[in-house]
Amino acid sequence: MYDYDLLVVGSANADLVIGVDRRPGAGETVLGSDLALHPGGKGANQAVAAARLGARTALLARVGDDAHGRLLLDSQRDAGVDTAAVLVGGAPTGVALITVDPSGDNSIVVSPGANGHLTPKDVRAASALLAASRVISAQLEIPLETVVEVVRGLRPGTRFVLNPSPPRELPEDVLAACDPLIVNEHEARVVLGVDTGDTPEQWAEALLALGPRSVVVTLGADGALVADAAGSARVASVKVDAVDTTGAGDAFTAALAWRLGLGESLAEAARYAARVGAAAVTREGAQDSFPTAEEVAAL
Repeated sequence: MYDYDLLVVGSANADLVIGVDRRPGAGETVLGSDLALHPGGKGANQAVAAARLGARTALLARVGDDAHGRLLLDSQRDAGVDTAAVLVGGAPTGVALITVDPSGDNSIVVSPGANGHLTPKDVRAASALLAASRVISAQLEIPLETVVEVVRGLRPGTRFVLNPSPPRELPEDVLAACDPLIVNEHEARVVLGVDTGDTPEQWAEALLALGPRSVVVTLGADGALVADAAGSARVASVKVDAVDTTGAGDAFTAALAWRLGLGESLAEAARYAARVGAAAVTREGAQDSFPTAEEVAAL
C-alpha cells in the first residue's frame, strides 16, 4: 500500500565540528581541534539513519546550489534515501556550528539557510509523496508553518512523528497529530511553557494533556520514558563508551518511527531505538556514526 516506510520532512545542514577541552563561557576564546565537515541536519540525519537500518526512506528538504548541498545529496543517495523531493536553491545550504567536549556532549548553533525556505507550498506540491508514506517524521529546523502544512496533508492511516527541536510552543492541531511527540527534558519544558514537576512521568502526563496521542521523553544515558493513554513505562539505555552524541537523538527518532510503522508497540520500538542511539554515540559525527541493522543486532 505504501511506497515508503518513512518520509522525513525537515532540515539538511552541513555540520562544522570542532572538538574542545571545554566549551567557552561568555566572552571567552578556547582552542579546539581541526575543523571537520560532516553532512547533518535533523531531517537529513533521520533519513540516513532510517535508510541505513533498511527502511524505504524519502526526504523532503531544501539545500543550496553549492558544495554543501552537493555533499548532503551525495550522503543521502549513498545511504539509499530517495532524494527526488529534495529541492535545490533559494538560499545557501544550512550550516550547524558544533563543539564537542571530551565526554561527547555537544553544543550546536544552526544557521538555517535553505531550510528556512522550505515552504507550505513545497509540501502541497509533494502531496503524492505524503500519501505514499506509512510514517512521516518532522522537526522544527524548518518553518513551523511548513510542519503545520504537513499535518494538514496527512492521509488516514499515516502516522506523524514530531521531534520539536529547536523547541517552541506548538499549535493544537500539530500536537493532536503527534504519535508520538518525542522530546528531551529541555524540549518538554519549552513545549509545556509552565513548570510541571521534576520527573519525566510528570512531564509526559502534562504533555499528553495537550493532545498528543503518545509521548516519548528521551533521557540520555538513563534511557527513555514512553507514555500514552494506557500509561507510561521506562526504557533502559544500552551502556556504551560515548565518543560523540551528535545525531544520536535523530538516530533514535528515525529508528522509533520506522519500527512503529512496522507495527511494534511504543515500548518495543523505543527499546530498539535506544540500541540504535547507543550505537551512534560510539563513533564521531552524525550520519557517519549511524549503524546498520546488523550492527544494532551485534550490540
